[in-house]
Amino acid sequence: MSDDRPIGVFDSGVGGLTVARAIWELLPNESVTYVGDGAHFPYGPRPVEEIRRFAMGIAEHLVARGVKLLVVACNSIEVSAIGDIAAAADVPVVGVIAPGVRAALRATRSGVVGVIGTEATIRTGSYQRAVGSGATLVAAACPLFVEHVERGDTTSAALRAAAARYLAPLDREGVDTVIMGCTHYPLLSGLLQLELGPDVVLVSSADETAKDVYAELVRADALRDAPDAPVHTFATTGDPEAFRRLAEQVLGLEVGDVDRAVIAEDAA
Repeated sequence: MSDDRPIGVFDSGVGGLTVARAIWELLPNESVTYVGDGAHFPYGPRPVEEIRRFAMGIAEHLVARGVKLLVVACNSIEVSAIGDIAAAADVPVVGVIAPGVRAALRATRSGVVGVIGTEATIRTGSYQRAVGSGATLVAAACPLFVEHVERGDTTSAALRAAAARYLAPLDREGVDTVIMGCTHYPLLSGLLQLELGPDVVLVSSADETAKDVYAELVRADALRDAPDAPVHTFATTGDPEAFRRLAEQVLGLEVGDVDRAVIAEDAA
């Protein structure tokens, strides 16, 4: 029996669209409901408890809209709140950290792996715990990257200078694989590859996360096999028009109308 309910995907902004796109490619029959928290962006510098409040509100909003699975497509949210989200939601919850680590451990040749992420992601040590004894991990916070991506900037001199500064410790430690520990970072993959060199493998969690979504839907017998086309919807707590323009740039396709999401945190 077809389960026509959408998959809920959420992030602090547009970065989670890289995960949504991977889900569409692997599961073309599935509908996706996406929410970006533009009103509170960026999450990286915020305290964990504040991120948790915002994330819980969005998760509750998506569950109320009838999603069959939640994808936490934001590393800062996952390290701050995925346990609470999973405990409160009555649907399966999939994150992005474990899939990215799995892919990196398969890819590394030297056993020296780098991870780059927001300040919130790096300071919690979540990637260090996930990697464990499987590799030597070199972590670097890259606080300006997300802000540049959300402005649509992937090429400026200021961004390139920040990249050179942030990535220098990884180069010194001889990493051969780097986990892009933020769903915004695949949009900077050209810049990152240029700075790190052609022999360093860049790992995005998006494709691996989509595989986890597929497996979870199969286990739950919740795949959509209806003959009609899926329906994708987009919402933001911020400026819908600004989100639409950037989302179309990220996805390379027309997004259509973007709703203004009113979350319990905002309404209060």
